[in-house]
Amino acid sequence: MFKRNFWKLTLSLAVVLWALVSLLPIQDRPFVDFAQENAGAKPAEFTALIKEASARVAADSKQSPSVFVALKQIAKERKIDLTQYFPQYPIESSIGNIEKRNTILLDHLLTESKGRLQLGLDLKGGVAFTLETSETAETANMGEGEREEKLSKAIEIIGDRINGLGVTEPIIRAVGNNRIEVQLPGVNTKDNPEIVANVQKPARLEFRLVHEGTGPMRESPGIDQIPPGYEVLSVDEDGKRGGAPETYYYLVKRIPEMTGKNVENAGARMDEFGRYEIQLSFDAEGAEMFAKVTSANVGRLLGIVLDGRLYSAPNINGAITGGVAQITGGFSQREALELANVLNNPLDLPLQIKEQYEIGPSLAADSVSSGKLAFLIGTALTAAFIVFFYTTGGFLAVIAMILNVVIILGVMASIGATLSMPGIAGIVLTIGMSVDSNILIFERMREELKLGKSLPAALEAGFEKAFSAILDGNLTTLITAGIMIALGTGPVKGFGVTLAIGIFSTMFAALVISRLFLNLAIYGGFVKKMRMFSILENTNYDFLKHARVAFITSWCVVLLGAGIVVFKGKDIYGIDFSGGDQVSLAFEKTIALAEVRKVAAAQGVEDISLSYTKEIGSATEVLRLTTPFDQAKPLVAALQAAHPEAGFTFLSESRIGPSVGDEIKSNAAWAIFWSLVLILIYVAFRFEMGYGIGAVVSTLHDVVLTIGVFVMLGGQFNASMVAAILLIVGYSINDTIVVFDRIREELTLNPTISLRNVINRSLNLTLSRTIITGGTTFLTAIVLATVAGGEVRDLAVTLIIGVVTGTFSSLFIASPIFFWWHKGDRRHVEKSHDVKPTYEWDATSKASQ
Repeated sequence: MFKRNFWKLTLSLAVVLWALVSLLPIQDRPFVDFAQENAGAKPAEFTALIKEASARVAADSKQSPSVFVALKQIAKERKIDLTQYFPQYPIESSIGNIEKRNTILLDHLLTESKGRLQLGLDLKGGVAFTLETSETAETANMGEGEREEKLSKAIEIIGDRINGLGVTEPIIRAVGNNRIEVQLPGVNTKDNPEIVANVQKPARLEFRLVHEGTGPMRESPGIDQIPPGYEVLSVDEDGKRGGAPETYYYLVKRIPEMTGKNVENAGARMDEFGRYEIQLSFDAEGAEMFAKVTSANVGRLLGIVLDGRLYSAPNINGAITGGVAQITGGFSQREALELANVLNNPLDLPLQIKEQYEIGPSLAADSVSSGKLAFLIGTALTAAFIVFFYTTGGFLAVIAMILNVVIILGVMASIGATLSMPGIAGIVLTIGMSVDSNILIFERMREELKLGKSLPAALEAGFEKAFSAILDGNLTTLITAGIMIALGTGPVKGFGVTLAIGIFSTMFAALVISRLFLNLAIYGGFVKKMRMFSILENTNYDFLKHARVAFITSWCVVLLGAGIVVFKGKDIYGIDFSGGDQVSLAFEKTIALAEVRKVAAAQGVEDISLSYTKEIGSATEVLRLTTPFDQAKPLVAALQAAHPEAGFTFLSESRIGPSVGDEIKSNAAWAIFWSLVLILIYVAFRFEMGYGIGAVVSTLHDVVLTIGVFVMLGGQFNASMVAAILLIVGYSINDTIVVFDRIREELTLNPTISLRNVINRSLNLTLSRTIITGGTTFLTAIVLATVAGGEVRDLAVTLIIGVVTGTFSSLFIASPIFFWWHKGDRRHVEKSHDVKPTYEWDATSKASQ
C-alpha cells in the first residue's frame, strides 16, 4: 500500500510545503529589525550604521523620510559597499558600481521584510499620487477630445506597468480632464521613492547617430567644440569592483534616425558574459527602417537614448536586417526587467507629480470583522455540509479542501498577488464550488456500493467514472480562464489568473490529495465502512415533460431583465464604471468610517468609497469620500449636521473618471464571447455538436439572466461584479458538463432506451450531486450576503442568482436543447458519433429474414 501511494504522498507533501514556505512571512516585519537580524558579517559595524540612519529620520532631524533611504544616503556619501555586511546575498559579479549594488541589496532586504501576501487597499491602505499632464507645446495644441483619448490611453499603460498579471488590485482613474490618480496597496513612498518615477516615465526611445569620427571621451567637450545639431550625452560605466563608475561623453545628434514607435516587444535577457541587456524586436516596418539606418552608417556609433539618457553607443559593424537590437548598460536584473516593462508600455503624454499621500483602509474595522465572521461561517458551513452527507469521506475531503486553500494562497503569494475583501470572498466561494469534484467521486462511489461492490472496489470505480466529468468540467473552465488572461487587462486578467490557479489546485487536491487520504484510510484498514446520506435518491422525474414551459418562461425573464438593463442604461453602473465626485474634508475629530457609511445610507447613498489620507511629509489627515455624481455636497452637509463634533470643513472637490475603463469592459465581453466559441469547439470535439450548442446557450442564458435579475433587484455594477459574472460562466459550464458526461455514459450503457429516457435518467442520477454542490455554494453565498456588506454582499448576491440559474439551466435549458437539436432521436446522436449499436428490434428483424 505504501509503495503504490509513495508518489502521491511525496508530491502532496512537496506542493503543500512549498505553498507554506511561499506564504512566509505572513506579516510585514520592520525593515530595521529585519536588516539587523540578517546582517551576516560585522553586525556591530552595521548596527552603528543603522543608528546613524535612524538619527537622520528622527523628528528633530528629518533629513530622511525612512531608515531605508537614510542608509542609501550614508552609503553613497561615504562610498560604503553595504553588501559586505550581507555575504549570504550574492550580488551579480558584473556590477561593480557600489551605488547599484547597494540599491539591489536594500531593495532585496525590503522585499524580504514584507509579508508575502499583501493586503488590498480596503484592508490595509497604501499610497496614492496624482499625476498631471505637463503643459508642453505638444499638449497645448491638443483638442479636448484628443487630450481625453490620450489620458485614457495613459491610464491603460500605467495599469499595464504596475499590474502586469492583474492581481495587484490598484485603483487608476482620471481626475478632471488632465490628471490621473493612482492608488497602490501595501506600498509607501518613504521606502520606495522611485515608484512614482517608474510609473510616470514616458519611455521615449530614440536611435541617434554619434558624430562621425568621434567616440567616447573622458572629458566633456566645451560649447565651441559641439557641432550644430549635436549635443553632449554621457554614459556611466561600472569601474572595477568597489570603484567609482567611469563617465564617458559622446557627441550625439539631436534628431533621431528612428524612434521606438515600431518596437514590437522588449525583453530582459543575459548575454554570453552573464550581463543583463534589453533585446528589442521591431515590427515589419521598424525592421526595414532599422536595416536602412544601419546599412547606411556602417562604421559609425549609434546612440541608444531613452527619455533623454544615453544608455550605450555600440559600433555599427554592418547592416542589421533581423529586426532585432540590444540595449546594454550594466543593468542589474531588476533594472533590466523594469526597463523592458516600461519600453513595452510607452507613454505618449508627459506627466508630472502633483501630489502624494498615504491612504488608510477603505473598510471600517467593523466591516472587516463582519467580513471575517462571514468567511469563517461560510467555510464552516461548507465543511459541515460535506461531513454531514459523506461522513468519513467528507471529513477527509474537508482536510483536502483546507490544503487546497493553502496551495491557492501560496501560488498567489509567489506571483505577488494582493488580497482584498472581495478577493477573499471569491476564494471562499471557490471553496464551496471546489468540493464538487469530491461530491462527484462520492456520488459515484455510492452507486458502486449499491451494486454490492466492496469499499476498495467502489473507490477505484468512483474515481475512474468521475474522472472524465472532473477533467472536462475543469478544462472548459480553464478555457475561459485562458481567454481572460490572453485578452483581458486589469481585473479581468487578474480573475483569469486566479481562476486558473484555482482550477489546477482543485484538480490536484481532488485527484491526488483526496485520493491519497482515501487510499490510506480504506486500503490501510482504518475505514471499513463509509456511510453516505443522500437526498432525492431513486427519483424518476420527467424533466423533459416540463422543459418547453420552463424554457419559454425562463427566456421571458431573460428578455425582461435585458429590457430593464437597456431602460436603466448608465444607471446600472456604480462609481467604478461611471466615475463620480471626490471630496476632501478637513476635520478636528476622527469619525469611524462605519458612522460615515451610516449617514450616507440614510441619505440613500449606497455606492460610496471612503478613506483617511495623509499627504506625504504632513501630519494632517484628510477624509476623502467618493460618491456618484452630484451626491457629494448633500452628503457633506448631512455629515456636518450628524457629527458637528467632528468639525468637518470643505477643502476641495473634483470629478473622477471610472477605475474600470471601457477597455476592461470590452475585454470582459470579448473574453466571454471567445470563451463560448472555444467551449463550443471543445465540447463538440469531446462530446458532439449538440452538446456544444446546449452548453453555450445555457451559459449565455445564465450570464444574461443573472445580470438582469441583479439589476431588477436594484444592484449596481462595480469592479468586483466583473469577477462575479466571470465566476458564473465557470460555474455554469461546469454544472452542464457534469450532466452531459452522464448522458454520454448512459447512451453507451443503455443502447435500447430512447433519447428522452436517457436524458431524464441522467438528470435524475445527477440530481443529488447537483443539489448538494449547489447547496454548498448557495449556503456560503447566503452567509456572505447577510453578514458581510458592500462589494462582498453584491458579489454574494450575484452568485446566489448564478447558482439558482445555473442549476435551473442544467436541468431545463442545456439538456432540452441537446434533445431538440437531435429531434428527440438517439440515432441522430449516434450518427454524429459514427456509433452503430445493435438494437433489439434490428436483431429480431434480421433473425426473421
